[in-house]
Amino acid sequence: MGGTLAIDILIAEDEPSILESLDFILRRAGWSVESVTDGEAVLEHVRRESPRILVLDVMLPKRSGFDVLKQLRSEELTRVLPVLILTAKGQQQDRRIAEELGADGFVTKPYSNAEVVGAVRQLLGDDDRAA
Repeated sequence: MGGTLAIDILIAEDEPSILESLDFILRRAGWSVESVTDGEAVLEHVRRESPRILVLDVMLPKRSGFDVLKQLRSEELTRVLPVLILTAKGQQQDRRIAEELGADGFVTKPYSNAEVVGAVRQLLGDDDRAA
């Protein structure tokens, strides 16, 4: 809590190659990015860093993305945090559950870079950022 500026995006993803690619494309689009690789760490990080948006994978160690989302929506401070859910291709049920739990947007893996940047930009309202 050293009076630092809040980060724009927190990525919660445990697959290193996906995490690396997300980190790269979101930084290149001009946002500040931090990442965590398990569900427990997401909650700690969100409370400590207050990111502007959370990019959340459904399949995470320790606590699932659904579990994390449910927890975030039950707390006053994080109830309105925009959450973009990453789901695997063909998991329609994941999407339905996430919607019921209060997710704000979805990206299906495999995704295109433009798709991710577009979804984040939409949730943040940062329409003036270069693609």
